[in-house]
Amino acid sequence: MAIKLTELKVYKGKVRDVYSIDEDRLLIVATDRISAFDFILPDEIPQKGEILNQISLFWFEKTKNIIKNHLISGELERINYLTGLALDNYYSRRVSLAYKTKRIDFECIVRGYITGSGWKEYLKTGSICNIKLPSGLKEAQRLSEPIFTPTTKADKGHDENVDFDFMSDKIGIELAERIKNKSIELYNFAHDYMIKKGIILADAKLEFGLLEDELILIDEAFTPDSSRFWDAQTYSPGKSPDSFDKQFVRNWLLESGWDMKNKPPHLPKDIIENTSRLYRIIMEKIVGYENRDIH
Repeated sequence: MAIKLTELKVYKGKVRDVYSIDEDRLLIVATDRISAFDFILPDEIPQKGEILNQISLFWFEKTKNIIKNHLISGELERINYLTGLALDNYYSRRVSLAYKTKRIDFECIVRGYITGSGWKEYLKTGSICNIKLPSGLKEAQRLSEPIFTPTTKADKGHDENVDFDFMSDKIGIELAERIKNKSIELYNFAHDYMIKKGIILADAKLEFGLLEDELILIDEAFTPDSSRFWDAQTYSPGKSPDSFDKQFVRNWLLESGWDMKNKPPHLPKDIIENTSRLYRIIMEKIVGYENRDIH
């Protein structure tokens, strides 16, 4: 008799529902929920979960020679066979089976361009996370080399920017150096791949865990939820670039008058539709699938 999802212990994150299969494995379901500024928004983005999952599966395969990852399988039939579940077609492009790891409680952000919160901090201090940068940089300008700017990882509330020394004190210099080096190596690989597709990977958030003391990549990889993607054709330092990611939603929220303390507002229909369209475009650029392949 097949196991039912409702029988499994579940952790509901901002975007993913994570089910404990046994002491070694997790079932991860990417939903259509969207979060911004550490809030889950009241509206869903059609097909978003499928797109995020397919992009992550692509990058896990592409980068496995740089670092191992937590993925066991992203194929529904095999997942059902390995777990004893009987998941239907709703899950076919939004589910993955992964190893449980000891999560490193930092979000590992690599910035190749100066934008977002990094740009705001630079304007105030001339630095990002205590990394001194040259004076006179323009918004969205490419940095001479990517920088590693971790944040704490909060299950609830806001993540906090920290510097590399803080991270090293918490997890040890050797592990911190390895995470930093692998994060930058992964970013450079993905940036070089995307630029050939006419897309600039401005920055990215990565997460890591330990599996039997081996460092591996977990969670997601270079998705429009965790990275900034810009149109290389229209890119020009000094102005806000055209993007294919969650920034479209962030910009609307910033202009909506929302105080970022109370419940977020509902997204207008055109914002939902355009966000879904942008996610489809970036998936096609990265993975090469046509839109019809998304259910």
